[in-house]
Amino acid sequence: MFQWLREKISNLIILYLRKPVWKYEPFSITSPEILEQHLQPGDVLLVEGNLRVSSIIKYLTQSTWSHAALYIGPDLNAADEGPSESLDLIEAEADGGVKCVSLNKYRHFNPRICRPASLSPEEKLRVIAYARNRIGQQYDMKNIIDLGRYMFPYPPVPVFLRRRMLALGSGDPTRAICSTLIAEAFQSVQYPILPEITEECVETGTLKFVREEIYHIRHYSLFTPRDFDLSPYFSVIKPTLESGFDHKTIKWKHLGQNEKP
Repeated sequence: MFQWLREKISNLIILYLRKPVWKYEPFSITSPEILEQHLQPGDVLLVEGNLRVSSIIKYLTQSTWSHAALYIGPDLNAADEGPSESLDLIEAEADGGVKCVSLNKYRHFNPRICRPASLSPEEKLRVIAYARNRIGQQYDMKNIIDLGRYMFPYPPVPVFLRRRMLALGSGDPTRAICSTLIAEAFQSVQYPILPEITEECVETGTLKFVREEIYHIRHYSLFTPRDFDLSPYFSVIKPTLESGFDHKTIKWKHLGQNEKP
């Protein structure tokens, strides 16, 4: 009884949150063709979404980025979207759980590429394999119920509490949301994103101690899309610069005397 009611409420919230916001305006679109030239397997693609749920996530995280997906490279047989479209990304979404999608899905959105700086090819394959093994699993519906609390209107939540408010979810390892899925994949090879760092005294010999930085793994439920952008262990890749940008080649329109900038 209560499970049925919970699912009904979740579906209604999903229908509302999945609707686009009015007048979404992308500022810096990079085509999927150009993105594919510079993406590497194991990269994290951040997206500025245009849905109502995207606005809530951006509000709570105070960030441009509302969604994260893991780039795995072209794979025609990874899902059932047809052989004519290359399925390049693994993501978790409310309307389909963990699945493979094409780069074309984000053709009209602002993207950002975040690349792990020191993963070996073997470790990248392990990260991708971890995410692949989650394909078909459900989205965390408790996350949807909790996000529904912030719809009408967004509450005046103090900044220091907002990250904790996104640490929602049921804690069920068979469910996932976009950023926690990717965080778990990287933590499976002990790659840091935004770890907690403390200094501790470590004994090195007889009565000799040195202070060392000790890294503590942050729980995956606390990660949001923007953390991959903020992480000092991920490089931000900008395809325009990687392609050899030269400002001298830009043809500017010069304003006339009666025109205003």
